[in-house]
Amino acid sequence: MTYSNLKIMIVIPAYNNPGTLRDVVLRALSVHDRVMVVDDGSRDTAEDLLKGLDVRVVRHTKNMGKGAAILTGAMEADRLGMTHIVTIDADGQHDPADFSRFLPIVHENPHAIVIGRRHFQGTGAPRLSVFGRNFSNFWMRLQTGISVGDTQSGFRAYPLAVLKGLRLRERHYSFEVEVLVKAAWAGVKIMETDVSVYYPPSEQRVSHFRGFMDNLRISILNTKLTMRSILPMPHRKIHFNDMGGEAISVLHPVRSMKTLLTENTSPGRLAAAGALGVFLGALPLIACHTIVIILVTGFFRLNKVAAVAASQLCMPPMVPAICIEAGYFIRNGRFLTEISLETIGYQALQRIYEWILGSLILGPVMGIIVGLLIYVTALVIMRGRFIIARDKLL
Repeated sequence: MTYSNLKIMIVIPAYNNPGTLRDVVLRALSVHDRVMVVDDGSRDTAEDLLKGLDVRVVRHTKNMGKGAAILTGAMEADRLGMTHIVTIDADGQHDPADFSRFLPIVHENPHAIVIGRRHFQGTGAPRLSVFGRNFSNFWMRLQTGISVGDTQSGFRAYPLAVLKGLRLRERHYSFEVEVLVKAAWAGVKIMETDVSVYYPPSEQRVSHFRGFMDNLRISILNTKLTMRSILPMPHRKIHFNDMGGEAISVLHPVRSMKTLLTENTSPGRLAAAGALGVFLGALPLIACHTIVIILVTGFFRLNKVAAVAASQLCMPPMVPAICIEAGYFIRNGRFLTEISLETIGYQALQRIYEWILGSLILGPVMGIIVGLLIYVTALVIMRGRFIIARDKLL
């Protein structure tokens, strides 16, 4: 996609905002000539409120939710030949003049989702809104490994190709969380730009966020997304080389690394993921190795599949036995030579302690060795690809 063929539509989802909608649309038209309002079943129809303005209006016959309104706007914009939409809330919280802040980022990163990051200091923002944003940011980091400053901002730029490529099921406020997490999993860049925010006095605020139902939907969604994030399975990609269903296995290390390197992962980060996976795999995290590895790699934004695959090198009985022997030697100055019901049964707690000691010594060493092997192999693979690509050009 070249810069010259980018076509952007401002989309304003609206539901019962008669006091602010016309002003928001007027200010949007002052900065951009393509504006659409999606009336999500309002009592006072947007067409009546916006008479005389050069704005496209699409209407839902009943209230379907903010996410549904955004998707309707995206489908209509796509039908009109647009490449992007920029969503602006209809309640007057956002200043459409900040639309210009999105343009250079969209032009330089046409496949990225761009979020307008609000700064709440001195704005009179409700404490519940501040807490909700921070809470949502935490879950985003846990589920994707990506730190975002404002996961709940409705001022965003969406590439239509990304929205069409994602499987999005949420239709209410929870949509704005789902789309970010699934886009991040799909390899889409999530970027931010600072925007202003306005909160009117509490008695003048109009909010359609239903505390119980919308929080329940978001809680259920976060539970589902978190459970999916800990599964050691690759996510389908958008605008990147797909993994094509190739299995990742320590039995086929070169093939696996070729597959993983298509995930926009550098040799260094792939090696770090493998080293971390081996270190955590050596620890006696009985029955929860995979969960811990997924959470830790997600926090550090490392490749989860590579880490889980590398941890399989530490499967019982070999590595645990070596770690227990090392721990026993540290405690007693000699190796454990007797394997019996007494030593591995009645003295099980002592063996766990020795396993911990040994893994803290051998785990980092094995992790460094495996990480170096992965790094060198990945460099060789990437160099081979470069030579093949160069030869094709010549």
